[in-house]
Amino acid sequence: MKCENCPKKECSKKQKTADTQNPLADAACSNSKNEEKNEFHKLASARIFLSDCLACDNCVTSEESTRISQQNREELFRVLNLNEKCDTSKHKVVVVSICPQSLPYFAAKFNLSVTDAARRLCGYLKSLGVHHVFDMTLAADFSILESQKEFVQRFHKRTHDEHSFPMFASACPGWIQYAERVLGNPVTPHICTAKSPQQIMGSLVKDFFARQQNLCPDKIFHIILAPCYDKKLEALREDFYTALYNSQDVDCVLTSGEIAQIMEQTNISLKDMQESPIESLFGDVDGEIVRHGTRSDGYLEHIFKHAAKELFEIDVKEITYRTLRNKDFHEVTLEKDGKTVLHFAAAYGFRNIQNMILKLKKGKFPYHFVEVLACPGGCLNGKGQAQTEDGKPDKALLQQMEDVYTTVPVRLPETSAHVQKLYQEWLEGTDSKKAKETLHTKYNASKQTTSSLDIKW
Repeated sequence: MKCENCPKKECSKKQKTADTQNPLADAACSNSKNEEKNEFHKLASARIFLSDCLACDNCVTSEESTRISQQNREELFRVLNLNEKCDTSKHKVVVVSICPQSLPYFAAKFNLSVTDAARRLCGYLKSLGVHHVFDMTLAADFSILESQKEFVQRFHKRTHDEHSFPMFASACPGWIQYAERVLGNPVTPHICTAKSPQQIMGSLVKDFFARQQNLCPDKIFHIILAPCYDKKLEALREDFYTALYNSQDVDCVLTSGEIAQIMEQTNISLKDMQESPIESLFGDVDGEIVRHGTRSDGYLEHIFKHAAKELFEIDVKEITYRTLRNKDFHEVTLEKDGKTVLHFAAAYGFRNIQNMILKLKKGKFPYHFVEVLACPGGCLNGKGQAQTEDGKPDKALLQQMEDVYTTVPVRLPETSAHVQKLYQEWLEGTDSKKAKETLHTKYNASKQTTSSLDIKW
């Protein structure tokens, strides 16, 4: 079985959700072999997705494949069981950080509001033995703010730095994987250096939170609950690792669908769970659930408005998009004195990404910034949650998720009091050396293969 767009005759891609029995696993795992496979099991064995072509042996080493396969529910229950049975010196504090785009899935699936779904999901995770549950919106705040600053800096350098523009968003690990290991040097210098929300959340938990709790990073088992599988690969990045403590910033990524599997196999409905408030990293209770965008974290919108204000003193209230080839490829412009001064685009899905890259190679690229996402439809349509049994997007479920997500209030990253406090108390200022080292990274080209470059999408 292989991706329909892969040039290889045979696919060596391992199943992402293949589980191996662990003797310490909870009943939720040990009984799963005797139960009828649910939609996500069928999904895993049914097909290889378009974005999965990134995870074949052209892009992923055998060591990475092994480590990706180890990020599963058995690993979660192994740690939870050790906390119950072994010597206390071996116990770990279990922390789950939830991606904002995972919450609409649980809300739609169980007919709840996003806030109710978040609180009941928190209650469910704590009933399993998880100690702390955080919302990743705070990490997205940092990522967006740093991306805004970098865009303005690139704009000022545009006349003497050929790599200033275009600037590509860096939040999607599937896109980053493709850019680094397939596209290479013509593209990687254009990628924004701001870390993704997942990378920043890893630093927040294993550095700031660990210090607050007087814990060594290796005493924390940090799980990300995410809408897509590509984040499992992102967790393995070398710049996501603290050698001093032999500790990854994120120890395990589980998709929304994998958590739903555990519930289904133990006949648990999220509606039946007691509510528990999501915590903040400061030890208090987080208030209302908020969002930044419609289907993703809204990088295009926030950077566009910030740049309009910062560079041209234009206060943009609403953005009007112009759809191009399809609904997943649209653009927006800012006009001043009859001239186009800002030209942004959003490209979702690899077919649109490929068309975008062809424009770049031909030198016909009009955009200053592009929000790039591997999944058509954006992060809500992640392969770990919004799929039918035959591996196609579940359009009805996706529409429900979009509808329920639009009810969540939008909060500007600049207005977050916690972010401003962390800049001062954790990062020693907004423009400090520590802020630069903690919130930014570098994306480098890997060895390219001719067959990968010749793929026709």
